[in-house]
Amino acid sequence: MRKETKEFKWRGRLGPMGLAVSEDTFVPSTISVLLADALEIKKDDVVVDVGCGSGVLSIIAAKLGASKVYGIDAASDVVEIATENAVRHGVEKITTFFQGDLFAPLPDGVEADVIIGDVSGIPDLLADKSGWFPSRRGGGPRGSELPIRMLEGVQDVLRRGGQFLLPTGTLQDEAAILAKARCVFSKLNQVGERTIPLPTALSQSAEVLQLVKDRVIELRERGSRKLWTAKVWVGSLA
Repeated sequence: MRKETKEFKWRGRLGPMGLAVSEDTFVPSTISVLLADALEIKKDDVVVDVGCGSGVLSIIAAKLGASKVYGIDAASDVVEIATENAVRHGVEKITTFFQGDLFAPLPDGVEADVIIGDVSGIPDLLADKSGWFPSRRGGGPRGSELPIRMLEGVQDVLRRGGQFLLPTGTLQDEAAILAKARCVFSKLNQVGERTIPLPTALSQSAEVLQLVKDRVIELRERGSRKLWTAKVWVGSLA
């Protein structure tokens, strides 16, 4: 049975754009906007969008000139939802979506010119408390485990000279992710950053206070607000 959907209005790059999302769909976030702004697609590029959610970044990549875009997400209805959105915006012949874990669902032999790596990257405790992710599951106890596992598979998919878009933030063990990225990529450059307020009730929760105490996440204060910082990096293989 088809899951009930609601309308989400994307107002980032190439927007406004209407998107269908279900209760299982990760709704585009500030990080999605930063990634969209950082996307550089050349004509006929092959793109892999890991953690595609509604498919918005896949759609944008297709509209920017990609010849083929593969979107992957763990959500059970990603194929239905993301495909519906691709049809709605006229790029269904360029995009193909898969449900599964990281790069595992890709057809054999896929080589990407660009990979978008927008997977869950906050600690499990924070994911459960915040409700930001439909499954209430994060990127591991420190929020770095899933992104690191993704980075371990990059060299099997990304062409030499290709680009990998990696979001990080101070709501995770950012240092561990960047250390792994610097081992994988010959070049790693920051291309975007935004400081974001954390909702007061969440910033004062026992879960967040414990993660700060354990130095898993890092917040800074501005007046009475607690802030975190999101960043986007571009890595490339020699």
